[in-house]
Amino acid sequence: MGHGDLMSRAEDVADQFLRVTKHYLPHVARLCLVSTFLEDGVRMWLQWAEQSEYIDSTWNCGRFLANIFVLLNLLGQLGGCVLILSRNFVQNACFALFGIIALQTLAYSILWDLKFLMRNLSLGGGLLLLLAECREEARSMFAGVPSLGHQSSPKHLLQLGGRVLLVLMFLTLLHLDLSLFTFLQNLVGTALMVLVAVGFKTKLAALTLVVWLLCINFTFNAFWTVPSYRPMHDFLKYDFFQTTSVIGGLLLVVALGPGGVSMDEKKKEW
Repeated sequence: MGHGDLMSRAEDVADQFLRVTKHYLPHVARLCLVSTFLEDGVRMWLQWAEQSEYIDSTWNCGRFLANIFVLLNLLGQLGGCVLILSRNFVQNACFALFGIIALQTLAYSILWDLKFLMRNLSLGGGLLLLLAECREEARSMFAGVPSLGHQSSPKHLLQLGGRVLLVLMFLTLLHLDLSLFTFLQNLVGTALMVLVAVGFKTKLAALTLVVWLLCINFTFNAFWTVPSYRPMHDFLKYDFFQTTSVIGGLLLVVALGPGGVSMDEKKKEW
């Protein structure tokens, strides 16, 4: 079997998966995407005193402002997730979650930690894809109404931005190791990242990354195997839900397609 035949077979499998799951894949994608916000919102409630004390001691802002910070995080994240999952005011909910990401990036000094910054940007990419999905739903309500050129439409630009930001997550998974296995893992991962970013064989590449991330998540981020009193439990839990959110973003790429600003779309013109 030649390379072309193998690629065609793999694309057929991806298309079949999409046909079978098209009715519930967007719902699963949304749930995965907001999972890290749900977990963090619940954590704000359960660890209110610890979070407030940390913000107060870090910024010397006083307990009142520290409590306001925790309250904003709790209500913003849980409220935004409820709206997104119920498909009500999704655009406003996405903007609220963007605000939470920006607020936490500053409050927890994530801006100076490249790994955590890239992961937060990946979350932002998932939210951009969610906004693109909202525009798709709004457009379907006004079918037949003339619109601007499809390639430069806000929806497709949102999809492009979402794809590019999503792959930043995988840069944090690359390891500087001279072993053959690590080299091959980095090579394949980088190739898949580029394919998703430029929108070439997008659905197949995104599905492959979903499988890869699922394996990594349940193998290396199994926080339930670590006692809750150990600090590693919280670190693994954080990584697990952030990775799950990126998986949700990739599933949205599979469900929506790459958009007009992509090589897959250009191929149709050729």
